[in-house]
Amino acid sequence: MFKCISAYVWLCLHFVLIFSRWVRRSEPDEMSVTFLRYVTRIRLENHFAPQICQARLLSGADAVSALRPFYFAVHPDFFGQFPRERAVNENSLKRLNGYLESLQKPGFRSLQPTQLTFYVRDTEPDKSLSPCLIPSAGFRAVSFTLQTRDVLSTVLGVLKSCSLSTEHVHNLKISVGPPQQKYEAGVPFYRPIKWDKTYYSFTGFKDPDEELEKAERMKPTFSSWLSNNEASAAKKHKESLPKRAELKRLRKELCHKLGLADIRWQRSWGVAHRCSQLHSLSRLSQQNPESLRNIKGHTVIFTDQSGVNAAGHVMLGTMDVHHQWAKLFEKLPSYGDLIIQTSMLEERISHLLGGIQVIHVDKLQPVLLLEEYYSTLSAFYKRLFSMRIPFHPRSLQGLQMTLENDRSSPSLHESGHFNIPTICEPSTLQWFIQTKAQEARRRMKRREELKAEENALILLCTEKLSLKRLYKEPSITSTQMIPCCKRLVEERLPYLQGMHLCVSHFYSVLQDGDLCIPWDWKS
Repeated sequence: MFKCISAYVWLCLHFVLIFSRWVRRSEPDEMSVTFLRYVTRIRLENHFAPQICQARLLSGADAVSALRPFYFAVHPDFFGQFPRERAVNENSLKRLNGYLESLQKPGFRSLQPTQLTFYVRDTEPDKSLSPCLIPSAGFRAVSFTLQTRDVLSTVLGVLKSCSLSTEHVHNLKISVGPPQQKYEAGVPFYRPIKWDKTYYSFTGFKDPDEELEKAERMKPTFSSWLSNNEASAAKKHKESLPKRAELKRLRKELCHKLGLADIRWQRSWGVAHRCSQLHSLSRLSQQNPESLRNIKGHTVIFTDQSGVNAAGHVMLGTMDVHHQWAKLFEKLPSYGDLIIQTSMLEERISHLLGGIQVIHVDKLQPVLLLEEYYSTLSAFYKRLFSMRIPFHPRSLQGLQMTLENDRSSPSLHESGHFNIPTICEPSTLQWFIQTKAQEARRRMKRREELKAEENALILLCTEKLSLKRLYKEPSITSTQMIPCCKRLVEERLPYLQGMHLCVSHFYSVLQDGDLCIPWDWKS
């Protein structure tokens, strides 16, 4: 109706102009032409402006709907049997949702490029993909960088990077105008996916809720699972004993020979894999001893990439060759000044924020190279110094905080430390820290109490069950580990003498004979 009226008005004005030319037998004056151009421009803007807004604006609810196939392909609940891939997807989802949340925040300026890695389940295998890219486990690794400045481009980029269809995005009824629902501070962007039952019956996909319920009903008791898997676990454990002894010997020899503070591993690799990594480092020390002089006093961590991390530890990428390791060792002296400058920045930030300690938690945050961490600290310090937030000196001493690039609002972690975004309004930052300081101290005290209780129970379980080792996955909290250990002490469980027991989220026998049990195992 509106289009018809505007077209009619435009034609009428055009007719008036032609009629004026015929009557006066002369060219129209400048005012008439200007008026006609103005009316024409207004008509075109009214016609095309809604379409332009519609193409650019995507609300949070629309983004969730558009990313449903993506969430279905990478949701951590589907990677229960693959703890490493599950942890990677959980971390990447948090960073992606933080990026999307920042894009929707009014007045955001710019976001740093964010590198993400996902393990994508092949629910509908793409024929264009090479068969070598799809492992037997049924998923593939996909890495991409987020550097878009609007939600729609980000959603399309994520779907295309994972080789997922984008046709449904163009069919969405994208909202025009500002989103009506405001996201409160601290509320995550991501919402759990709840699809109608007809979706699964039509597509043939399995309903996650039904699968979880079925798995819960079929979950075995600890004693029954142990009796069925004890023989294979004992066999694998016995076969791994020579490798375990070799690993212990190599680690001790390299630490002594190279003067290392420690040797660690970021991933839960098997014993044979760890031995091969130590053999590679040992061969490099024999072939190029000059390059390893600079590594004395450092902690070496075998991980996915080479470099120096935020804590100043030396990271050796397991996929890198000796030349890349040697090149890193040669550059280590140049990192000394950067480590000192990083420490000074942490102290300056602490001074401006009432004595709160700046930390980086490797288990909870993505791995950061020292250069990236210094850049983050420097940007936050410059912004904080210009704010001049009035904090009483040493009023927040004893508290801790982490800096995050992919977060738009501050939050308080269950462990008691603050998660502070690098871009945060001064009034919001001051109000949040001051109002949550008492709760943060309570949580930190509670964390220390739980950790002490957990360590005591681990020692008790190890002694009573005659275990060689009792440990847990990083994703298991103290509130989960403590009741698990208490039940282990009370339960009379055979077949565990000399075994390695890992508390996890599922039952499994690892390649070296370690027994994995869920923390909420059934008796």
